[in-house]
Amino acid sequence: MAKKLRILAASDIHGDAAAVKKLAEKAEREKADLVVLCGDITGFVETKDIIAPFKRKNKKVLIIPGNHDSFATTDFLAQLYNIHNIHGYSARYENVGFFGAGGAENLPFFPGAITEKELFATLKKAHAGLKGIEKKIMVTHMHPSGSVSEFSGVPGSKAITHAIKEFKPDILIHGHIHEAAGMEQKIGKTRVINVDDHGTIIEI
Repeated sequence: MAKKLRILAASDIHGDAAAVKKLAEKAEREKADLVVLCGDITGFVETKDIIAPFKRKNKKVLIIPGNHDSFATTDFLAQLYNIHNIHGYSARYENVGFFGAGGAENLPFFPGAITEKELFATLKKAHAGLKGIEKKIMVTHMHPSGSVSEFSGVPGSKAITHAIKEFKPDILIHGHIHEAAGMEQKIGKTRVINVDDHGTIIEI
């Protein structure tokens, strides 16, 4: 039987070094193979210790921007720490493919603003790099339209729901709606998981 990939998925850290330290310790304790950060990595408080704690634990890290992160800052973090920013790109670990698009729509005054059209086009471009991969995880910052996270009153993204139907990922990991942390549902055959700064262990 093939070994399952263990992922620590988190979101909405907002530059909180103490939260990152706890996440890095959790990644080590839970023997996570990979850390996935679903945006809003920077934000209310800026700190140099956003990614470094994971690197000290020798953890592989994937990131995407949130609405609080500029696309340039996310690229800078990826280059500085030699990690992967999968906004518009894909990555493969073991037999699992990851593809993503960050930012959030309807938030024009935020550095990570993105339109629905741009969001779907970015996911499509990212997914194109996973030909021949059976197990796929989609990573976004926003929640999909029609999801349980809309109980917050914040509409979800139709582009993300469209991408679920078109690309049929096994799992969608997202953040953005803090009060929906831990909520999980199925959209079609896709497992949709809302994560927060406490982190969630996911196996595939």
